[in-house]
Amino acid sequence: MFGFSKKKQGTEIEFHIKGMHCSACSMNIDGTLEDLDGVIEASTSYAKGVARVTYDPTKIQPSQRKEAIEKLEYTVAD
Repeated sequence: MFGFSKKKQGTEIEFHIKGMHCSACSMNIDGTLEDLDGVIEASTSYAKGVARVTYDPTKIQPSQRKEAIEKLEYTVAD
């Protein structure tokens, strides 16, 4: 009604992902990441091969994000 929006607070990280074949791949990655405790928001671009994740560093470690993506059979590029 008043146009207020709640800004999502957390730490943001961006990393490259290899092995995506279509936009459904990026949606699959986003859903998996957002199911992890501590991940506030995930946005993956199939076209760019990049995932941008907002997270609470007190609740999740970088290795947990990487493991979740690799379980989907994608590669997180260093």
